[in-house]
Amino acid sequence: MAFHADEAKTSMQHQPCAACRMLRRRCDSKCELAPYFPTDEVENFAVVHRVFGARNIVKMIQTVEEAKRDDAVKSVVYEATARLRDPVYGSAGVIYELQKRIEELKAQLDSIKTRMSEMREEKEQLLSIGNNYDPLFGIFDSAMASDPFEFPV
Repeated sequence: MAFHADEAKTSMQHQPCAACRMLRRRCDSKCELAPYFPTDEVENFAVVHRVFGARNIVKMIQTVEEAKRDDAVKSVVYEATARLRDPVYGSAGVIYELQKRIEELKAQLDSIKTRMSEMREEKEQLLSIGNNYDPLFGIFDSAMASDPFEFPV
């Protein structure tokens, strides 16, 4: 009975990676896809497998130096996801749309800055008019300019 407990313990320690689980093959310690597609990331492998195929994924991973493989796999997952959304342009289509949106927002920002500048100028003009404004100036100006004893009627 101790034998069965040990066997269950070792099977629980090494679960198949997402790639081996999806491809229904035995996953051993030498599996090249296990470090990049853990058991809980079946969706990522499914997308990548659908777009590129399992053999091509392995080939891509092998061509990249080991230090950069994790980033390469993330890029492949992103590209595969983008290809499913947009089969023609993939991630390039996403980049194009984002660049287009940036240009639109820059134009909108420039327009807002111009409008703010115009409003500041209007404010300054109104404040300068307000500072020079004397409500009694127009009424008594002509009266004060003449002789105080000859008040115009």
